[in-house]
Amino acid sequence: MTELLERFCAGERRALAKVITIIENNLPGKNELLSRIYPRAGKAFVVGVTGAPGAGKSSLLDRLTEVIRRRGLTVGVVAVDPTSPFTGGAILGDRIRMQQHTMDKGVFVRSLATRGSLGGLARSAKEVITALDAFGIDVILVETVGVGQSEVDIMKISNATLVVLTPAGGDGVQAIKAGIMEIADIFVVNKCDLPNAEKTVREINGMLDMDNWAGVWRPPVLATNTLVNTGIDKLWQTLEYFREYQKSTGLMAEARKAKLRSDLLEILENEIRLKVQKGLLDNGRLDQELAEVLEGADPYTMAGKLLKDILAH
Repeated sequence: MTELLERFCAGERRALAKVITIIENNLPGKNELLSRIYPRAGKAFVVGVTGAPGAGKSSLLDRLTEVIRRRGLTVGVVAVDPTSPFTGGAILGDRIRMQQHTMDKGVFVRSLATRGSLGGLARSAKEVITALDAFGIDVILVETVGVGQSEVDIMKISNATLVVLTPAGGDGVQAIKAGIMEIADIFVVNKCDLPNAEKTVREINGMLDMDNWAGVWRPPVLATNTLVNTGIDKLWQTLEYFREYQKSTGLMAEARKAKLRSDLLEILENEIRLKVQKGLLDNGRLDQELAEVLEGADPYTMAGKLLKDILAH
C-alpha cells in the first residue's frame, strides 16, 4: 500500500489505474487508501454530462477534451457504461469514441460499469472522482449512462452539470418535463445540423424565460455539432464563466460544504450497514431472530433490538 501511494503521489498513471481498480472492486485496503489520498483532493473542476441515449454525449466529451487540452489542462474522463450481463464489467462502448486520446499522457479515461446502480452512475463513481482529483487532474468529465426522467445523481458529484439534448429527441416542452431538465446548469442541443435544432433551442429558452432568474444563474442553451466542431469552444468558455460565477457568489463554497456533508453521511451509512451485516450473518443470528418473527414477533421491535445490540459492540 505504501509503495502504491508513493507511485500515485509521484504521478504514475499505472498507480492511478491500480487505485481505481481497488476502489471499483471494493478490494481490501480501499478505505485506508481513500483516507490517505482524500486530503489531496478538492481542486479539480468536475463537469457532469447527462442526457438520453444517442444524444451524442461521448462525442461531445471527445471534442470538449480536445478544447481543454489546448488550454494546457489535464483531463480525466469517467465514462459510466452499461454492465455486461456476463462479466459484470463495463461494455466499454464510450471509450471507443475517445481512442484519439489514447497516447495523450494528459488524458486519463476510465470506464465504470453501473453494476445495477440506478441514477445513471456507478456506485464507485464518487470515489473514482476523488482519486482522479487527488492525482492532480485539472478537469474531470463524468458521463452518465443514457438516462431517462429521474436519474439525477450526477448533480450530487459535479461542479457543473450539462444536459445534452437533440432536435430529434422530441419538442422542448416534452424535454423540460423530464426530471433531468431540472438539474442543468447548461443545456446543450447537440447535433444542431439536424432539422428543428433552432426550434428546440427557442422552445427551451421559452420555457426557461417563464421563471424569474433574478439574482441566480439562468442556464444558457447552447447549440453544438461534434461532426464539424461547432460550438465546443463556446461551451468550454461558458463552463469557465460558470465556475467563476460560482466562486464569486459563494455557491462553490456552499456546494463543497453540502458535498462533504453528503460524503460523511454516505460513509457512515455504509460502515453501519457493513457492521449490521457482519453482526447478523457471521453468527447466524439473523436466522435465529427470523424464526421468532415467523412465530409472530413484531419485526419492527426486533429490528430495533438487533440494531441496538450490534452497535453496542
